[in-house]
Amino acid sequence: MDTQAGSKQVGITGSSGLIGTALVDALRAAGHTPVPIVRRTPRDGEIEWQPQDGVLDPTDVAGLDAVVNLAGAGIGDHRWTDEYRRTIRESRVAGTTLLASTFAALGDDAPAVLVNGSAIGYYGPSGDTVLTEASPNGDGFLADVCRDWENATAAAEPVARVAMLRTGIVLTPDGGALAKMLPLFKFALGGRFGDGRQWMSWISLPDEVAAILHVLDGDVEGPVNLTAPEPVTNRDFTAALADALNRPALLPVPKFGPKLLLGGDLAQALLFDSQRVLPGVLEETGFAFTHPTVGEAFAALLD
Repeated sequence: MDTQAGSKQVGITGSSGLIGTALVDALRAAGHTPVPIVRRTPRDGEIEWQPQDGVLDPTDVAGLDAVVNLAGAGIGDHRWTDEYRRTIRESRVAGTTLLASTFAALGDDAPAVLVNGSAIGYYGPSGDTVLTEASPNGDGFLADVCRDWENATAAAEPVARVAMLRTGIVLTPDGGALAKMLPLFKFALGGRFGDGRQWMSWISLPDEVAAILHVLDGDVEGPVNLTAPEPVTNRDFTAALADALNRPALLPVPKFGPKLLLGGDLAQALLFDSQRVLPGVLEETGFAFTHPTVGEAFAALLD
């Protein structure tokens, strides 16, 4: 965000997560005040909310300039039982609904901006089709969740600028998919998943955070793809990772292994579905990627 416009108070749900933690640090570095919105007993400078119970004090929200909503149960944390599917959905939709309704109730006193989480899962499995923010909602569980998650922002739109962050695979050695892959590749036990032809739309964590700041500060609204400008096939992704680690990638991972370990639907969605997503809105609004290629990202992140 633009420090020349003065320090801003930015509420953040999911502030203790992988992206949220990095965003808190980036906001502070830019001279702004991050305000965690938490479900536990709040400490000084924090706001309490209880999304499942509809608890959020509007007077706390009225003092903010913007809110970034990143809260949601981890997609890959558990097998997708019926119960956990409900947890994934409700952890996103209930919280977003509460925030949006609070914005609406505040009217002119609402924060000026709501930046809401979403994901490229919105597009569903898409093969080799190039996807932009104009592409339609796809099929499947994650596509349905993302659609409902984004639609839950509707009540805030009359009183605030609302943007939805359709985030791809966030690369960092500190967590997420890359952290899980690194031990195998370091011991030369990594390789492509299946035939490796599925597209992976990724973004480095530094670019993810910078893009969120860009959306907060700019005249950006509606869906925004947070992905690097050069998606790669899984075959190329794993080859680049092996090259960065100076290790071979000789052992392809057959589908039955991850499906047995994670469950069929979860493994298919995380590892084998193909999504070739381009960051049209970011590029149109002048965002400059620090790591536009996966090779550059690995060189920086694994140095």
